[in-house]
Amino acid sequence: METQTPSQKNTRIDVYALITERIIEQLEKGAVPWRRPWSDGGLPRNLFSKKYYRGINLMLLSSLGYEQNLFITFKQLKEIGGKVKQGEKGCPVVYWNVKDKAEEDETATEPKQKKVSILRYYTVFNVSQCENIPEGYIPAITKVIGSIQSCEDIVAHMPQRPDIRHKEQKAYYNPLLNFINMPKKNSFGTAEGYYCTLFHEMIHSTGHRSRLNRRDLIEMAEFGSEPYSHEELVAEIGACYLQSHAGVTSEFEQSTGYIAGWLAKLRNDKRFIYTAATQAQAATDFILNVKQGADESEQTEE
Repeated sequence: METQTPSQKNTRIDVYALITERIIEQLEKGAVPWRRPWSDGGLPRNLFSKKYYRGINLMLLSSLGYEQNLFITFKQLKEIGGKVKQGEKGCPVVYWNVKDKAEEDETATEPKQKKVSILRYYTVFNVSQCENIPEGYIPAITKVIGSIQSCEDIVAHMPQRPDIRHKEQKAYYNPLLNFINMPKKNSFGTAEGYYCTLFHEMIHSTGHRSRLNRRDLIEMAEFGSEPYSHEELVAEIGACYLQSHAGVTSEFEQSTGYIAGWLAKLRNDKRFIYTAATQAQAATDFILNVKQGADESEQTEE
């Protein structure tokens, strides 16, 4: 059972590597974490603070497949007299720890201080992994019921939305002319499939210079290049974030080649998945017009 404090673990563990290893483990089992039906158990949130997890934490916790996506820290659990069931293991949640660090300056009479951000983590447990939680703490399970109207609302209310055309039978975003092309709706097996594909292209469009100015979108011209791969992962993850908000899912083909390709990327760059998930969250916030302040990635264990 994982009972160490965050500080004990963080002194000897590379958090980027830890997160990447988690994702790699799932890919090796044939599961793609960013293509799981995240809406089934609701969006992951903390049982105590009620705050929703975001970015890489949203992906990690959602992909675990619990019936109810409510999580609690060891410290919070102890405060209410609960405990982790024997043999259960938690999941890491990452956050930025900002500290002051003295800068060496021979000309200065007093040492200068600069802010240094260090990626840390603590462990959370799903409520189903715990026991002795007092009655009334865990709400009744409510299934998220999505609708096509929810998808349409997301599209309609996107700020600075590019023109959406239906002139060709392929889906793409043109960053030079700043428009999205989509096949006609009746080309898709389901309405959900249409909107999930559109969400993917909408995420791409947030990288335009007039929006979030994402470097990889501008440099992604060469198929298979590093910027192309990174931008594609941002779009895939971001589309799944939007699906979770709309409460809809779509079937994806998860071929062996597809999984092998991402495994190679993650093994080569331990920051690849974290950066993509963070940029996908920023793109989602832009589309949903969310003015996000500090989120869980900037907080310590509560």
